[in-house]
Amino acid sequence: MKDAKVLMVGAGGIGCELLKTLALSGFNDIHIIDMDTIEVSNLNRQFLFRQSHVGQSKAKVARDAVLKFKPHISITPYHANVKDSEFNVDFFKQFGVVLNGLDNLDARRHVNRLCLAADVPLVESGTAGFLGQVTVHIKGKTECYECHPKNPQKTTYPVCTISSTPSQFVHCIVWAKDLLFAKLFGDKSQDNDLIVRSGEGLDVFLRREDEDIEDYGKRIYDHVFGYNIEMSLSNEEAWRNRNKPCPIYFRDVLPDTLSQSKENVYRNRQAKDASSLSAMSSLGLKNFQDIWSLKENSSVFLEAIKLCFTYRAQDVGKLSFDKDDQLAMEFVTAAANIRATCFGIPLRSLFEAKGIAGNIVHAVATTNAIIAGLIVIEAIKVLQNDADNYRMTFCNEYERKQMLLYPIQPDTPEPACFVCSDSQTPLLTLEINTSRSLLRDFVDKIVNVKLGMNLPLIMRGTALLYEVGDDLDEDSAKNYANNLQKVFSELLVTNGMLLAVEDLQQEFTCNIKIVHREEFDDEKEPDGMVLSGTPLVKNEDKNTDGNDERLQIAKKRQLPEFEDLGGDDELIMLDNWKLTNRRTRLQ
Repeated sequence: MKDAKVLMVGAGGIGCELLKTLALSGFNDIHIIDMDTIEVSNLNRQFLFRQSHVGQSKAKVARDAVLKFKPHISITPYHANVKDSEFNVDFFKQFGVVLNGLDNLDARRHVNRLCLAADVPLVESGTAGFLGQVTVHIKGKTECYECHPKNPQKTTYPVCTISSTPSQFVHCIVWAKDLLFAKLFGDKSQDNDLIVRSGEGLDVFLRREDEDIEDYGKRIYDHVFGYNIEMSLSNEEAWRNRNKPCPIYFRDVLPDTLSQSKENVYRNRQAKDASSLSAMSSLGLKNFQDIWSLKENSSVFLEAIKLCFTYRAQDVGKLSFDKDDQLAMEFVTAAANIRATCFGIPLRSLFEAKGIAGNIVHAVATTNAIIAGLIVIEAIKVLQNDADNYRMTFCNEYERKQMLLYPIQPDTPEPACFVCSDSQTPLLTLEINTSRSLLRDFVDKIVNVKLGMNLPLIMRGTALLYEVGDDLDEDSAKNYANNLQKVFSELLVTNGMLLAVEDLQQEFTCNIKIVHREEFDDEKEPDGMVLSGTPLVKNEDKNTDGNDERLQIAKKRQLPEFEDLGGDDELIMLDNWKLTNRRTRLQ
């Protein structure tokens, strides 16, 4: 351990615990990459940071904090993105093991490929609330991070349900952030399914010249919670088998002219910047776990509009929803609760609404500490080349066995994996309309998202169609930018043709066979293209011991894949990661 050179990627919730544990365990040469800066919300669980550190580099502050109690070790921080070109295969080759605590699937796949190309062991990790996991990935010996698909599909809802017939609170949240917030504070020229016109045919969301902000807010309130609900009730057929909603008008909730004293809107003048604005603070609401009454929700709704148009006027028209924007989250919570009241749906607190809006599970510091300890244990095994004792460990509660930690042996590499397989260059198939689809769509939806490439190069035979890099000359960069706006057929990419797609930084290449297809199902195939040939998880059981009770428990629980976000005070949980292969029981 004293001679080992270790790379940590991520200095957030898990990263802080991991760096501390590595230092106290005898590691003397540690490198840390993290692009984030410290936020106030990190302080509840990232214990290397203090209030005075807010706004500073996580990697650098973490280093300084640990050196205070282990001053004689070497810690090298990089305040940078692990996908930057400086962190290439040669950079990774200098380390004995790489320890991941990343915040997104894309970056994790990128590190996985760099570790494979550099032949450096990778220890992955993640937490979500009281759940967590640590996995070990050794080239040629264990499955790589991408041997089994981990691309979570975001839950989608029919537009008609969101805009007309909500039945769950999540429907109200989606309506509030994706329709109402976007129309009120975002680009008003962008169409969405919100009814914006009054009975006279006027666009309600256009604020009249010199119109009082409070009057404007009330007009919006009456339109979306009153007039639009009444309009939907006119379609009696839609409510034959549903409970009818109840229109709500501002005058019925807050009959007095001003929802609060006019002084309330100006309390936020003491705020240091627009990002610290809060309707709750302005109205004297303190507990974000309280469920607001209809009157309180209406007050927050109006107050948020007043604050935004008063102190963020320059941003109105180009804002997008961010769950970490306090004022935006307050507005969305209030709007969702008022709509929920209209449709007889139980209300939720700001705390609960934020979890729903971001699909988040709030972090637990103790889980981070447990996972960090397990990472170090596996790192020591890797450095000692103790392959027989590598373990993938899941932190979960198994009541029947009174277990907290569930260790299993890592599986062998998936032969069909298009990332780590030693076979010939993988061949994938892409169904696409070659006469309508742009090269940009292919790059954005397939190359970047599906294949996880960072600096892609796309070739048709010997013709280079697209390339990314800092070393491109001006003419080449302009040519590739022009190609992005062309459909496949304009680039002579037609049915049956092969495209070679390569990422030189990741040292990863694949071939894609183009299959022309005229039509796609907008609901089931929203990308307008379908990629196939990635490994399907249909392996035969490798252990015929059907009495492995712990395995059966794990399969039934469908242990999820977790990601440590580090920069937030909560964690995203990726849905439906399954133990698809039978694992060997540990005695």
